[in-house]
Amino acid sequence: MTVTLITGANKGIGYETARQLLQLGHQVYVGARDAERGRKAAAELGARFVQLDVTDDASVSGALAAIDADEGRLDVLVHNAGVLETALDGPAALRSFDTNAVGIVRVTEAALPLLRRSANPTVVTVSSSAGSFWAVTNPERPEFHLPLALYAASKAAATMLTVQYAKSQPGIRFNAVEPGATATDMTAAFGIGRPVEESARVVVRLATLDGTGPTGTLQDEAGQLPW
Repeated sequence: MTVTLITGANKGIGYETARQLLQLGHQVYVGARDAERGRKAAAELGARFVQLDVTDDASVSGALAAIDADEGRLDVLVHNAGVLETALDGPAALRSFDTNAVGIVRVTEAALPLLRRSANPTVVTVSSSAGSFWAVTNPERPEFHLPLALYAASKAAATMLTVQYAKSQPGIRFNAVEPGATATDMTAAFGIGRPVEESARVVVRLATLDGTGPTGTLQDEAGQLPW
């Protein structure tokens, strides 16, 4: 059975990704900062729960230690936890990068020993084309008009971290994904987005690649995106 950890999985794309992977036979660990919400989501899904705040080193270490004790390995890691800050100041910048970028480093570093014990280790970062230099400089793209500097910059960092991990860890598949504009709590203020079921399918596709799949890419449902 494939052992999978999804960060930020108590709602939205993370929750739906967990549901779809469970249907495919994965043993899914729902990582959530809020223990009550995380346990509720895991119970609804038939998944397992680990308390996981990607901005807290002790929380991250504890979550991976719990999975290690239960499973002895990790096959798939999905970095889904994220925040969208609309303010543009120091505190908002720190929150954005701590969750959307530094959190990836914390969780990946804690997970590497477990991933190395897998026969097909896979890491998927839920990033965004808002962090693509190609997209935000193209007037024909919707990202060109998004006034979300911190979100875009932190997602650019998330994608770059994914690519650099792919280079430094050739035995593990690392890919970033643009799931598409999705109707979640995060985007409610903008009134945009498609159903989470559609976006989660893009994440699931990269989370279930076989040993010949790509690594070090940013992809959407149409394939690899230019940087």
